[in-house]
Amino acid sequence: MPTRLPDGEFETRLADVRDRIAESDHDAGVWFDATSIEYLSGFAHVQTERPVVLGVTPDECGIVVPRLEVERVEGNPRIGRVHSYFDYPGGDPIETVVEMLRGLGAESVLADADGAPGVMGYEGPALSGFVDVETQSWVPRMRWEKSEAEVDLVRESAKWANLGHRYLADFTEPGAHPATVSQRASMEASRAMLDTLGDRFVERVRASGPVHAGYISAHETALPHGHTPNQRLREGDVLITGATANVDGYRSELERTMFVGDYTDEQAHYFELMLEAQTIAIEALGPGVPVADVDEAVWGYFEEQGIADLARHHVGHNIGLGGHEPPYIDRGWAEHCENEATSYDAGDAVMRPGQIYTIEPGIYTETEGYRHSDTIAITEEGIEPLTYYPRDLEANVIRSPSD
Repeated sequence: MPTRLPDGEFETRLADVRDRIAESDHDAGVWFDATSIEYLSGFAHVQTERPVVLGVTPDECGIVVPRLEVERVEGNPRIGRVHSYFDYPGGDPIETVVEMLRGLGAESVLADADGAPGVMGYEGPALSGFVDVETQSWVPRMRWEKSEAEVDLVRESAKWANLGHRYLADFTEPGAHPATVSQRASMEASRAMLDTLGDRFVERVRASGPVHAGYISAHETALPHGHTPNQRLREGDVLITGATANVDGYRSELERTMFVGDYTDEQAHYFELMLEAQTIAIEALGPGVPVADVDEAVWGYFEEQGIADLARHHVGHNIGLGGHEPPYIDRGWAEHCENEATSYDAGDAVMRPGQIYTIEPGIYTETEGYRHSDTIAITEEGIEPLTYYPRDLEANVIRSPSD
């Protein structure tokens, strides 16, 4: 299974934006967003108070980086010009961008923003104070439909997420602390992934392994984005797990509702309601299906069962380089696409081949939560589930060896 995005993917993406530039009255495209820069050029960095800016013309690519990133970007085969400033606020990043654009022969640009984002305290001038700027949002939309190479990376991520989840279940027992179980499972799965892939692993993490597996437990499961409680596991605890793996920047999402030991009839009831809601959502997916219809189908089921008041969020979202990407499986998605304030249109309201969705309808009582999440690709013929940990109740009960 491939573990690195082929160089040809970047050439295709750059050709796409160059065609758009050629069709415009502007000289270059400019990107401030870190994920967009990575998507077009393959240069990955952490977005901080130090702006990184990519410029693309029909013939060249240039980049502006702080001094500390120069060695990391030099040698990138797609970037011909590297300009740098020392640091922020000691340097002049936007003025350096203007210098780069002049070197590229660009006097007017199509940019994803009129200046660098205010991350970690950055405050700087607008780019339009120096050159003619029109904004565009090409790359976020390009990322919706993944190529087969991108789907392969998410598929590989799902394989290692599954292993991390297996370790998580194996190491869970009453008396254990959820934080240390997560650390152990993540470490063992990361070790296996690194040992197996060897030099095929693409370095994309800092001071941690590529696999993360963990969960929230006890009362925190009642909160969709709960924290890891400082409470050791006990018989009867409900867990909402999560596992993923970083494969050249791409991720999958695997979540399960699990029980530590025996469960009550009430807990089994809520589990089965959640599982049926997820099944309804999965069966509703497919190319050409209105995105909003999937959320509507689940909401209709919740209303039929009299548990709509236990829902806290929509069914899911697209995933890839970002943990959350549009389209969102939300009842309001079609209306959102029709809103003149957005850059979308009616064609963006339906699912298309290459889109990859998390399917994660949840229900939450006052004391506990119930949610599975699976990562599923839309294909020309239908769907392909990428995550595959068992979903049924008995497979998600953690019992001691003596049981």
